[in-house]
Amino acid sequence: MSFSNEQLERYSRHIILKDVGVKGQRKLLEAKVLIVGTGGLGAPAAMFLAAAGIGTIGLVDFDAVELSNLQRQIIHLTKDVGKPKVRSGQETINEMNPDVDVRTYQEWVSSANIQDIINDQDYDFIIDGTDNFPAKFLINDACVLSQKPFSHAGIIRFQGQTMTYVPGQGPCYRCVFKNPPPPDSVPTCKQAGVLGVMGGIIGTIQATEAIKSVLGIGDLLTGHLLTYDALKMEFRKIKLASDKKCRICGENPSIHELIDYEQAVCDFKH
Repeated sequence: MSFSNEQLERYSRHIILKDVGVKGQRKLLEAKVLIVGTGGLGAPAAMFLAAAGIGTIGLVDFDAVELSNLQRQIIHLTKDVGKPKVRSGQETINEMNPDVDVRTYQEWVSSANIQDIINDQDYDFIIDGTDNFPAKFLINDACVLSQKPFSHAGIIRFQGQTMTYVPGQGPCYRCVFKNPPPPDSVPTCKQAGVLGVMGGIIGTIQATEAIKSVLGIGDLLTGHLLTYDALKMEFRKIKLASDKKCRICGENPSIHELIDYEQAVCDFKH
């Protein structure tokens, strides 16, 4: 793969990095990253991955853009209100970087379609930008069964958290959180609110993890949960252990098929 003069200029700040260079930029352009949810987390993640030159980006989201989204979902503009989020995201990415092939999936993720979506382009890395616990467990289980690395994250009020799963290199989401909480037992973003920049801070960390995974550089957040408190301006990196009794990745897993858990009445709207 040769670079055009335009690409050499576009990615020049990457190419001069010792840990990226021409070879690394080629890896990015050949990489495929799937983002499930184009909201508060997925929007900044998608924009930075597109700017970095990730060659194929998949966007999964059933919803349309709402005015209340624009406080944090920076991939969408006022003119996009009412438009499917995946189409709005695709248009923004294509305007930013024509090198990127954007694949859109305007559908709810479920046990019936998530593995087909993951395997559609044989994605290298998955970003969980979803806004509810059932979807997060579904993505975890699908990635474990498909042997795909992924980044989990969540935000609410002034707090955020993120962790990365790599097959065979640390705990999965279910090792840490076991099972979804009962529906409506945890306040949602719509109920509790969220500082708009939280998605940008945590979502760009997810994009960083995807880029590092593709390049094979640095240390990923495997075996750790990174938490952020915006009011205290404090990050904490908490060490996690794999659960040998984990139902999906443990020594004797009991989950062999994907589960559709009950959704909360008022979902966590990122």
